[in-house]
Amino acid sequence: MSKLHVGLDVSQKSVATCFVLDDGTEPVKRFSFEHNPAGVDKLVAKINATAEDLGIDQVLIGMETTGLLWWHLAEALRNCAELQHLQPRIYAINAKLVAHFKKAYAEMDKTDPGDAFVIADRLRFGRLPRLAEPDERYLAIQKLTRHRFHLIHSLAGEKNRFLTHLFLKFSAFCQEEPLSDPFGAASSALLTEFLSVDEIAQMPVEDLTDFLVEKGKNRFPDPEAVAKAIKQAARNSYRLSKCLADPVNIVLAMTLENVRFFEKQIAAIDKAITRELAAFPGAQVLLSVPGLGPVFVAGIIAEVQDVNRFDTDAQLARFAAIVWKKNQSGAFEGDDTPMMRSGNEYLRYYFIEAANSLRMHNEEYAAYYQTKYREATTHHHKRACVLTARKLVRLVHTLLRKGQLYQTPDQRKESHAVLPAGMTPGELARHVVRRRQAKGRFRVHLDH
Repeated sequence: MSKLHVGLDVSQKSVATCFVLDDGTEPVKRFSFEHNPAGVDKLVAKINATAEDLGIDQVLIGMETTGLLWWHLAEALRNCAELQHLQPRIYAINAKLVAHFKKAYAEMDKTDPGDAFVIADRLRFGRLPRLAEPDERYLAIQKLTRHRFHLIHSLAGEKNRFLTHLFLKFSAFCQEEPLSDPFGAASSALLTEFLSVDEIAQMPVEDLTDFLVEKGKNRFPDPEAVAKAIKQAARNSYRLSKCLADPVNIVLAMTLENVRFFEKQIAAIDKAITRELAAFPGAQVLLSVPGLGPVFVAGIIAEVQDVNRFDTDAQLARFAAIVWKKNQSGAFEGDDTPMMRSGNEYLRYYFIEAANSLRMHNEEYAAYYQTKYREATTHHHKRACVLTARKLVRLVHTLLRKGQLYQTPDQRKESHAVLPAGMTPGELARHVVRRRQAKGRFRVHLDH
């Protein structure tokens, strides 16, 4: 079967195009077309004319996943009736894969037609990613969960910016943490309503206590002790130049306003995600896992989609980039095995965040996390959390493929237990209860 490989380098206004045959030759001169429906018609006509002249049986079309610029083009080509006789295969390729492949062309200039050639040659090379065939059932929830991903990162950026400027104004507040949450109501009022730390240091304890009671809505168990700790932190802080006092306060106030805005946006999109999730029967399977809430489940389902695409949990882990590269040469095998970064970043994020939630709300995963935390020599939390996420990948793959609810380790043992001859299920249940009670008494005896 002769194939035509079409590389498309997509920009907002135009698309650079290159045709490559199986032998690496280019049958037509590289060209560009406008990035609109009329331009797509021009491309389709060019493909059909070339295929007819050269007896082409199949066309492979590839483009980089640059933002969302590729989406309309991929959909238009995938649904184009005029191309169906050529069995079109549309590939949306990760830009990293193209960039690494291009390193083999060390002398090539950086141009749009040149990039289109690299994409076409990458198609010719083979070992391609999965086809760009989005399942419309998952598009809505995927759009919401991906937008939430970006909102979370924007919120984290604003919080980091706030804390950076907070150290300029009130250094000891960051060091001594007299208030545990710098973004709480009392902290926000304290850090934005006072012009400088000198005002806080010189304020009477009684007045500062009343301020904290009012702004904190009387939730401090000992507001006077907190007021004293804040005054001590004010005395221990660096003094900021007067010319910077007003600008830093403006930055803190505006950044804090951005934090509040993003928090409201995240709360709103969480409600929308929960509504969309109700349409997916498989969601109830994952929601049965203690520690997995609607948002994490939606993020996982939106990216995994049909779990039957992955024959093993290892394939799903690779898709989520929760795998580690080996570093081996000859007899040497390196201890440092970095994670892959070429997979689905959204799925990786939701798996790792879900694992962090499981370590706090699920006994089985909390024990596993603690084991991996103790085994790690550096970056204990991060490494334990990622390893817990890898364990979660296995669970998600199993539950979704079998369509069964989560069971605790004890429940799994009981479900696999063979019923002894002559014993009814009720007798077996009572036997299991007595065995657990006896095991509990034995442990108590050992503790004493």
